[in-house]
Amino acid sequence: MHVAVYPGSFDPLTNGHLDIIRRGAHLFDRLIVAILENEGKSPLFTVAERKGLIAACVKGIPGVEVQSFSGLLVDFMEHFRATVVVRGIRAVSDYEYELQMALMNRELNPGVETIFMLPAVEYTYVSSRLIKEVFRLGGDITRLVPPQVLESLKARLPVAAR
Repeated sequence: MHVAVYPGSFDPLTNGHLDIIRRGAHLFDRLIVAILENEGKSPLFTVAERKGLIAACVKGIPGVEVQSFSGLLVDFMEHFRATVVVRGIRAVSDYEYELQMALMNRELNPGVETIFMLPAVEYTYVSSRLIKEVFRLGGDITRLVPPQVLESLKARLPVAAR
């Protein structure tokens, strides 16, 4: 069984993330979406809220499950017998950071491989940070996030008057 992990903060999940999840699910028997418990980042949504949102958005995608973790990714992967890290990259700046992480993960566990996936063209500029900023300023993000995420953002964030 080929098990992969797609780690991230997913605060919030975007359609770019969902695109990687859907396509990654076709490549592996099991794809674990792993939410990093990093409260130092001051997330908008709690880990439990993100877990619930992502679970609702991936319902019906075979082989996908949602977990959370803290600590080293390679330790989390060992627990689930995962051998592949899936990472989405949008730009050269993403690649430079992700390359360092991939090499460190390989140093910590030589059995872990990282694959980089490009999101669909329409999501190459989308990031969770940008989604929150545009939403706060009253921009329309309907095409960029799943409906459940949009509703959660409406309930959580004030929107600037237009």
